[in-house]
Amino acid sequence: MLSKNISEKLVSSSWIRAMFEQGEKLRKIYGADKVFDFSLGNPDLEPPQGTKNALKKLVLDDDPGLHKYMNNAGFADVREKIAANIQRDTCITMTGKNIIMTCGAAGGLNVVLKTILNPGEEVIVFSPFFVEYVSYIDNHGGKTVISPCDITTFEPDLSDLEKRINASTKAIILNSPNNPTGVIYSEEKLNEIAQLLEAKEEEYKTNILVISDEPYTKLVYDGAKVPSVLKVFKNSVIVNSYSKSLALPGERIGYIAVNNSIDDADSLISGLIYSNRILGFVNAPGLFQKVIAESLDEIVDINVYKERRDILYNHLYKLGFTCVKPQGAFYLFPKALIDDDIEFVKHALKYNVLLVPGTGFGCPGYFRLSYSVNLATIVNSLPLFEAIAKDFK
Repeated sequence: MLSKNISEKLVSSSWIRAMFEQGEKLRKIYGADKVFDFSLGNPDLEPPQGTKNALKKLVLDDDPGLHKYMNNAGFADVREKIAANIQRDTCITMTGKNIIMTCGAAGGLNVVLKTILNPGEEVIVFSPFFVEYVSYIDNHGGKTVISPCDITTFEPDLSDLEKRINASTKAIILNSPNNPTGVIYSEEKLNEIAQLLEAKEEEYKTNILVISDEPYTKLVYDGAKVPSVLKVFKNSVIVNSYSKSLALPGERIGYIAVNNSIDDADSLISGLIYSNRILGFVNAPGLFQKVIAESLDEIVDINVYKERRDILYNHLYKLGFTCVKPQGAFYLFPKALIDDDIEFVKHALKYNVLLVPGTGFGCPGYFRLSYSVNLATIVNSLPLFEAIAKDFK
């Protein structure tokens, strides 16, 4: 019954999900408190109180039309509020017309790629990268081209990127703060990429769309700032989600924001709205569109994540692990203590510690752990990381 493509994909399915499922088995055997699962970026925090209050009010008010079909781009009033919020933060002119509500960032990325890709056209991603990008690009007939980052900073390597761009390059996906490294790409680096893209667009007489995947832009630490992609790149769209900033991953709510500076932006917007419909999303969840519109200034308590980051980072550093300190998101991406990151992750399972190998993010030799877990899990895991480190010394 299965297609050949899906059969092959199942064999090489996500390491993240594979480790999470392994954790489910271990929890049944040993109990949840004896398993230390750092595999999945699933926020353990609850949504902010303001978001909960907005949900309660909307449900109890019983306003007519809340659960009906609407424009495939979403409720007009919600889109206007999000546009005004973006304009306030970036000083970029934005109206509701520029916003398409989506079923999370994953839905938004698929809508963008469906809209722009012809068969065989290329999309560049920077490794390490969120593994599902490859599948999303494949979904719409595109080809993934991987450009390895500079491993000393985990920022894009301009010399490598230049070699990857050609006449078939249709888009580049940026993810900052990055999953899995937590690195924020600097404004200087983004400006260098913009200059390179402009030169390549002129050389090949093409347009290259910068797709900025931004679910972590509000989860930043130590006063760090996330540069506005809309201000740096003429040909750019933002794909955002409230899964992390409002701890709503199960509600699948996000948006696409289209830069006004794109030539014939109206055609792109029309294409995105059409793709949102024909991919079967039809429209983003209506109730949570309205919840979001009342939660634009809400955010989970990032100090909780900062505390967890600091405990884990400082402990692993003392044990001899090499790791770029995350500026945002809720992941650490240390170098494994042996070259074989898969073997290292398998060894950690002996201590019921679940990690994800860097190979799953296109960056062998490293591993990811998510600190979107409760503090007790982190504190109780510290002696186990010490034991793991000792095994390789």
